[in-house]
Amino acid sequence: MDFSEESLETIAANAPITALRRLNPKLDDQMPKPYLARALVAVDPASKYGSRDHQHNNMTVLQQHVSFFDRNKDGIIYPWETYQGFRAIGFGVFISILAAFLINVNLSYVTSSGWIPSPLFPIYIANIHKAKHGSDSEVYDTEGRFDPAKFDSIFSKYALTYTDKLTYSELQSMLKGNRNMNDLFGWLAAHGEWSFLYKLAKNKEGFIEKEALRGMYDGSLFEYFEKQNASRKAR
Repeated sequence: MDFSEESLETIAANAPITALRRLNPKLDDQMPKPYLARALVAVDPASKYGSRDHQHNNMTVLQQHVSFFDRNKDGIIYPWETYQGFRAIGFGVFISILAAFLINVNLSYVTSSGWIPSPLFPIYIANIHKAKHGSDSEVYDTEGRFDPAKFDSIFSKYALTYTDKLTYSELQSMLKGNRNMNDLFGWLAAHGEWSFLYKLAKNKEGFIEKEALRGMYDGSLFEYFEKQNASRKAR
């Protein structure tokens, strides 16, 4: 099927924002079917088979992201496991306690299969897709799959200094650009999540690199930092 150049245009002259936040028109030449959301692996042109040495265990990419914090691998994440996971990747006691409280309190009931909330605030990994909030990057679809085109658009739209890195100000621009109207919870959740990520993953120059961000989505970044942290403690 043939398409005219106009039908493939991603910039509209009367909408300057489309020129400011560009899309990558060559993505389909760089990897197969970038429009197809992947259930098991987080892929991009540089990592077409997902993260090396990372096991998907037949879980969606979103499930893999959170399963790092399931320390005993029973499919349920309790607040003390969230705390242990944050400590394992290098966060301090206060931040880890705060994260455990906020994450489990907000995600427990929505991932439950019943009507009665648990006082232990468990998060059920099987239902983690129900916890997806608004004003996010939409890299996870509503079933927890990884959308390569949405991931690429983070960088094509907002990485203005380098094509494969985000500065702190570019990260803030992305958060503002993703906001949905009247979605205070989504704004706060997105800001908290990306603040934790920036503190964890920024390099010495203050950038978040594309590969680090991709690893965040499938949880392999957490595995990396857990090994790094354990190695430092063993010295």
